[in-house]
Amino acid sequence: MIKRFLLGNRETIAGTVYGTIVVLAVLAAGAHTYRDHLWRLDAVAATSAVVLWLAHVYSHALGESLKEERRLDAREFAAIARREYAVVLAAVLPVVILAVGAAGVLSADAAIWAAFGAGVVTLGAQGVRYARLEKLSLPASIVSVTLNLALGLALVAAEVVVSH
Repeated sequence: MIKRFLLGNRETIAGTVYGTIVVLAVLAAGAHTYRDHLWRLDAVAATSAVVLWLAHVYSHALGESLKEERRLDAREFAAIARREYAVVLAAVLPVVILAVGAAGVLSADAAIWAAFGAGVVTLGAQGVRYARLEKLSLPASIVSVTLNLALGLALVAAEVVVSH
């Protein structure tokens, strides 16, 4: 159960990738501006993940309601929220690392780089997970991991370009 919660499964890989890209984009776009205000950057990263998770859950619930041609009950809505929890969970490690920096245990630069590194490692790990779940060959696995990292970081770079 804990392994599934921390490492996810087939149903949570998309949310983990999505949440990781969200947090990486916030870090990349806000690192310079909030370097001296890590608590603020931490709050923006955490809030962004939660807000986008809520939007994700709400939009999936609307779509599911239309597909089923009826309103969802609370149990069904909660099931969607649980299924999509990986969006928020992906933000936990980078947010904790930023908090450690904000508390003065790490320098601001070290905390930002470590949080960003944690996100990059998470994207790589999701590429590996995908390859293993799909039983890809070694060459195909390498392509999977590379594409996951490249696409994720390209989206982060696009966010930085737009925000600056």
